[in-house]
Amino acid sequence: MQRRFLLALSTLALAATLAAGPAAAQAGKDFKIALLTGKTGPLEAYAKQTVTGFMMGLEYATGGTMAVAGRRIVVIEKDDQGKPDIGKAQLAAAYADDKVDIAVGTTGSPVALAMLPVAEEYRKILLVEPAVADSITGDKWNRYIFRTGRNSSQDAAANAAALDKAGNVIAVLANDNAFGRDAVKASKDFIKKAKIVHEEYLPVGTTDFTAGLQRIIDRLKDQPGNKYVSVVWSGNPTPFPKIADLELDKRFGIKLATGGNILPAMVAYKNFPGMEGALYYYFGIPKNKVNEWLVANHYRQFKAPPDFFTAGGMSAAIAVVEALKKTRGDSDTEKLIAAMEGMSFETPKGTMTFRKEDHQAMQDMFHFRIRNDPAFAWGVPELVRVIPASELQIPIRNKR
Repeated sequence: MQRRFLLALSTLALAATLAAGPAAAQAGKDFKIALLTGKTGPLEAYAKQTVTGFMMGLEYATGGTMAVAGRRIVVIEKDDQGKPDIGKAQLAAAYADDKVDIAVGTTGSPVALAMLPVAEEYRKILLVEPAVADSITGDKWNRYIFRTGRNSSQDAAANAAALDKAGNVIAVLANDNAFGRDAVKASKDFIKKAKIVHEEYLPVGTTDFTAGLQRIIDRLKDQPGNKYVSVVWSGNPTPFPKIADLELDKRFGIKLATGGNILPAMVAYKNFPGMEGALYYYFGIPKNKVNEWLVANHYRQFKAPPDFFTAGGMSAAIAVVEALKKTRGDSDTEKLIAAMEGMSFETPKGTMTFRKEDHQAMQDMFHFRIRNDPAFAWGVPELVRVIPASELQIPIRNKR
């Protein structure tokens, strides 16, 4: 009699476990995230900010528990050194050997593009942050790719809102890589009234900008209208100090136009008061509780404000946690994809929503004007207006 009773209890327990499904079976099992960044090389500063923001985002989104639905979150960091072959190999190892549930990264667009087929091969999600090239969620995209980082078209559409005026003549200085070339291509799509007369591409890591800037001067100096050099640049060194040294506005009537950047790069912006552009994030602009938490806690921990890519890292972490909450702890890839498609979530820069068609996070951008403030070492971007995501008509570029 006792054996029958115990057998019945065992059967009921098994049935309850099966009814609860995979989420119950995964309870207590670590949820593993691979965080890939380019900590070695010219994008090192960006990578370090992403890591800081990601860990702070996990803290914020989990209320400090670093767990969701009974599952402890474990982050495995990898440095792809800004090299596509290394990034590709590291992502494969993360999926195959580390058995991560999801991967986040990476810093450089060329490396991110090399990683995309790996996610498809292993049928695991790669959440891209902060790599920008349009092709990541465009013609190189696959259904396992999501992106919290803005894309080149979002940058271009936002900057066009500030710069695209009849009579403006523009020469572009950009990185000679997927980030720079995709950005210029997107700018040409969105610039309708102004005229782009020259494109200058220089490698990441360039230390002497003299020759490239001279070609821009030669092309612009005799042009009628309002002349601008529009800079689309990532990595160190930046061209801004050299542009300031050349006194382009004073000597040739050529003004600088550019987007936001990390705070050390924006020190040179103090030389260009009144300059306008559009940016992804500056800690003093968004007014929401997520950003208030980030700014306060970043000051507390680091005695400095959060920077450009800190906000991006935090946004990626919040997206991961919110997706896992929606699946109630189930890390099955198909369930995560279903949860994330169309998902809206709150970030330091406001609400983001993953577009179903290409998994690009749609997000607001910010039109700014530079002001000199002796309290800050950098040129301060003052908000001109929020450019809402709904106003940015970002094309769907994937072909699947």
